[in-house]
Amino acid sequence: MATPRFNPGFEMRHQTFGEILLERSSDDNPGLLFEDARWTWREFVADSAIRAAILSDWSATHAHAYADRPERFRHLHVGILLENEPEYLFLLSGASMAGVTVIGINPTRRGAELASDIRGVDCDVIVTDTEGVALLDGLALSDETGGVVAVHDVDSADWQGLLAAHAGAAPRLTDAARDPDTLLALLFTSGSTGAPKAVMCSTGRLAMLGTINYRNLELDDVAYSAMPMFHGNAMFAAFAPAAFVGCTFAMRRKFSASGFLPDVLRFGATYVNYVGRSLSYILAQPERPEEKQTELRIVFGTEASAHDRAEFARRFGVEPGESYGSSEGGVVIGRTPDTPPDALGVAGAHMNVAILDEEGNECPRAEFDADGGLANAGEAIGEICNLTGAAMFEGYYRSPEATAERNIGEVYHSGDLGYRDAEDVFYFAGRSGDKIRVDSENFSAGPVERILDRFPGVLVVAVYPVPDPRTGDQVMAAIQLEPGVTFDPAAFSEFCRTQPDMGTKWAPRFVRIMDTMPVTATRKIAKPSLRRQSWTEPGEVYVRGGAALVGGDDDDEFRPLTSAVRDSVLEQYRLHGRQPQGV
Repeated sequence: MATPRFNPGFEMRHQTFGEILLERSSDDNPGLLFEDARWTWREFVADSAIRAAILSDWSATHAHAYADRPERFRHLHVGILLENEPEYLFLLSGASMAGVTVIGINPTRRGAELASDIRGVDCDVIVTDTEGVALLDGLALSDETGGVVAVHDVDSADWQGLLAAHAGAAPRLTDAARDPDTLLALLFTSGSTGAPKAVMCSTGRLAMLGTINYRNLELDDVAYSAMPMFHGNAMFAAFAPAAFVGCTFAMRRKFSASGFLPDVLRFGATYVNYVGRSLSYILAQPERPEEKQTELRIVFGTEASAHDRAEFARRFGVEPGESYGSSEGGVVIGRTPDTPPDALGVAGAHMNVAILDEEGNECPRAEFDADGGLANAGEAIGEICNLTGAAMFEGYYRSPEATAERNIGEVYHSGDLGYRDAEDVFYFAGRSGDKIRVDSENFSAGPVERILDRFPGVLVVAVYPVPDPRTGDQVMAAIQLEPGVTFDPAAFSEFCRTQPDMGTKWAPRFVRIMDTMPVTATRKIAKPSLRRQSWTEPGEVYVRGGAALVGGDDDDEFRPLTSAVRDSVLEQYRLHGRQPQGV
């Protein structure tokens, strides 16, 4: 298939992100706040121009390394292995002026996985710090074709020498930087359901996202972000819009629940973005009167529960807005004022979003029973797809197979499950890897998670399949409780029995109580890690039905998974020739 090209479908004021930055080059409005340091936009662009000059020199030095790549990838590839710090933004912005490609390398990855990420995106140069140099030590960073990946340490005297040598470089755009199709960034997906993939983002796409995601920001706003810059959320929902508007961007090195309120007060933040479960961790902090004293007026993110959105609004006086989307940008669904609490919302403009079954047919609309439960889950739940294709999805880097899984004919497939009601309101039902089959009944993890989230004391919950001893799956839930709360299996048993919208096969068979929920670097729950632990790893685990796992539905009490019960359950797996995960 042909390489996707950027096509916004409407007229834009800026064709590239470099053009947005040039507009800021004479702007004396505060641009960047980080810890105790401050830059105006004029100063920010000037520092970025220094990095652009360095990157241009490297482009000439390393031209032989990328000369044989396909045309669109025939630019210098610079990996950035840094936490959120100004150097990250200077390099990204410099790349948008120099016409080179930056790769946001996940600093939480280690060893072979980290090396695989780097090799897969053809890094020519890596910019990191002393800690990152230690992480890279001994790793095979180049593929079998050879070539040495140059590593530069921003903590070193050599780096300071490079900055000094290029001091005073004027902000300007190269010819490549003026082409909207030039690949500006490779952004790894979260890896919440599998190995991360590198999503391509052209300089034109980033300019477009900064333009349409400005969310009514004004010049005197302060946009605060503690989400990792190597992920699309921070770049698309915070930094690019701030640069487009010319308001102030405040950044924290690394997300901290306890540091959220002090930062918001210190920087005078009026806008905050979040992703994954960050909101729940913020709300787990002790309530303080200062929460009502912030200047926040806009809070935006993804994947917060209805409970957490309402609780944040109660405590901080600002109701979070949400949209469903991903780094790929193939489907956008946003909440409106009349969206039901548990729903995603309605499809974005110019998108024909539908729910399709495995044959590509549109699923029937959702029907709800008297208690509000989904009455036709087996028919209504399908994949969230965009029938008009995905102009904003430019593909995965050098991965035509993975790209083809998303773009099938004229339809973009999100890989996520959902359903739609008669009013064209969409609901999330889980990732495609969250499909569960119990006793020949198929359902998704999302609706079960929403029910369990109502159990008193639950902070975070994840539902996922584990193998059944004979066939299909059993339902397992991992639960992190609010600080100071202990799990009451009897109360949980009664809760599961009495939920009117709990499907007959939906109640968890196993429950693992977590001290801390494993998350990806983008604060999404790492379900592959939970599946690997299954119920077989040591810890606080409860089982419904005890040893009578097969045919034990008459006993719906949750009890501790003792070693004796564990051995009995494992014997059932051996009897039927199956193997649970983690053993």
